[in-house]
Amino acid sequence: MSQPIRLALIGLGKIAHDQHLPAIANDPAFELVATVSRHGEAIGSLPFFATIDALAESGIAVDAVALCTPPQVRRALAATAIDRGWHVFLEKPPAASLVEASALRALAAAKGVSLFASWHSRHAAGVEPARAWLAERMLRDATITWAEDVRHWHPGQDWIFEPGGFGVFDPAINALSIATRIFPRALFVETAEIEIPANRAAAIAATVRFRDEAGSAIDARFDFLKQGTQSWDIVAHTDGGTLTLSEGGTALAIDGDAKASGADELASEYPALYRRFAELVRAGESEVDLSPLQLVADIHLKARIRIVDPFAW
Repeated sequence: MSQPIRLALIGLGKIAHDQHLPAIANDPAFELVATVSRHGEAIGSLPFFATIDALAESGIAVDAVALCTPPQVRRALAATAIDRGWHVFLEKPPAASLVEASALRALAAAKGVSLFASWHSRHAAGVEPARAWLAERMLRDATITWAEDVRHWHPGQDWIFEPGGFGVFDPAINALSIATRIFPRALFVETAEIEIPANRAAAIAATVRFRDEAGSAIDARFDFLKQGTQSWDIVAHTDGGTLTLSEGGTALAIDGDAKASGADELASEYPALYRRFAELVRAGESEVDLSPLQLVADIHLKARIRIVDPFAW
């Protein structure tokens, strides 16, 4: 496929406007041909549809779709696209459950189309250098602190606290996507406590202890009520020094000495995601790593649940 990939964007929420639309507009590998949203509005003069079925019936030529909807409805939309032979880019998390994501992976393979489960935080500037550095050292212990303000990042988005909306694990899965990339050995959930508001169905905070295959402890704290300075940090103590990966993976320091930095991690991560999606489509390949989603599922299987104060916007 030498011509631009004709792409439809499905879901026009905050992440689509903030990240997907600019990344698509600046990537010559793609031509945005239509948008789909039940609640959104048209982008300029582009054709706009309320449903994916209306898009399909329009006759507009589509090669691929990017799904930016809440995860609860993503499987059905992705399955419809795959059945039509369209390549599919999945915003994270790739689906509302492991079974749904696995089914999409199998369906895409059967239909011969590319499926991309995107993990934008893995494309932050410090992630690959951190992976290379840790590969040559023995991990002693580590901490993960992912604390942000849900009212700032998801204002009024009730779906995130509904079943399948992930709650605090919507941002926490970014941390886990980095952890499963940079740590050399598999992680296992040892203990966990999940805090759920009395009036909501999904977590607002969680404390988790992981251990890797060598027995090293990785302690994580995920918090959706952080005010003031937000924290997206991983600190790893090894036999060769201390690695600090901060700002969501953008800034890397070894024993306090800065090794990598980026001014705006999301501004570089989403263009990298679309470059990767184009590579997959051109090569006729898929990339569906479900290890971060597996850890979220395992946390819920092993966690103690604590009901906390109701949450209101």
